Amino acid sequence: MKTPQLQLEPRPLFFLLFSSTFLHSILAVHYALSPTPATHPSPTGGSDFIRTSCNATLYPDICYTSLAGYSTSVQQNPARLATAAIALTLSKVKRVAVYVSNLSRQADYGADPRAASAIHDCFSNFGDAVDEIYGSLKQMRQLGSSAVHSGSKASFRFQMSNVQTWMSAALTDEDTCTDGFEDVPEGQVKKEVCDRATYVKKLTSNALALVNTYADKEINL
Repeated sequence: MKTPQLQLEPRPLFFLLFSSTFLHSILAVHYALSPTPATHPSPTGGSDFIRTSCNATLYPDICYTSLAGYSTSVQQNPARLATAAIALTLSKVKRVAVYVSNLSRQADYGADPRAASAIHDCFSNFGDAVDEIYGSLKQMRQLGSSAVHSGSKASFRFQMSNVQTWMSAALTDEDTCTDGFEDVPEGQVKKEVCDRATYVKKLTSNALALVNTYADKEINL
């Protein structure tokens, strides 16, 4: 199946991550698109809904603890939950991308060639992942169950397919990053990168699972 093309403004991430302008822009996108977590999770309703929904993910404990703060805004709405999960994942993946970008500059000076290569490749992987998750979030923001209830189920299915494809691609990119360190000797840098990448892989996997749950529910109404 041909991967749908992201309809995003041109953003050469590999170069822009090094500029302060880009760093400001990604923060602006985060605050504009991310749902605001509640200071205290709702004791009922949304909190219970999130816990139950997270049981469908591969990492339910991480899913619940990372999303429980959004219970007030999510309530019992699977679309809002999936969107919150994607927004949270995007925020965390951006942080890893910035972290790896700093390492990639340092890796040019006296580093083990295998480590330097793995870091540069990981930077590229995370750049792609940021774009893919960003595209997924924008698509989710344009969606709503109204698209299904108004009779546009085919349109809803197509748009959700885009989200699922992009989130799957982001997960693959994150996997590729950690795979690139297999031949790199053990060390602090390898551990730091792989630990951070592994955590966001779990967030991405959970977000994708919540997207799939939402899509299945709406399509089968």
